[in-house]
Amino acid sequence: MLTAIIPKLPMRNRDNTISYYIDSLEFKKVGTMDYPDYLIIEKDGIEIHFFLFRALEPEENYGQVYIRTNEIDSLYQSLLNTRVPIHPNGALEIKPWGQKEFSLLDPDHNLLTFGESIKK
Repeated sequence: MLTAIIPKLPMRNRDNTISYYIDSLEFKKVGTMDYPDYLIIEKDGIEIHFFLFRALEPEENYGQVYIRTNEIDSLYQSLLNTRVPIHPNGALEIKPWGQKEFSLLDPDHNLLTFGESIKK
């Protein structure tokens, strides 16, 4: 039986990744052991893993995660309030496929898209 899916994304610098996800997006670090080449974070039951990839060219990174939420308006506003940059093409909007979405790019150009189903 499948119980979860956990994305593994590349990071060039662990400290920068920690700063972005923990300080800006309010995730928490998982575990008590520190591994210099690996990081696990969690928020609201959503877990993301990162592996060190120093040679990563951010403009060539196509890492993506789609995260469903049930409070997209308040999440979006909280990120605006704390000045977290929204993807230039990722402002909050209703999509033709029935989702309200917005997107962020992390420091390594991993695309984070947040979406909520629109009730009709």
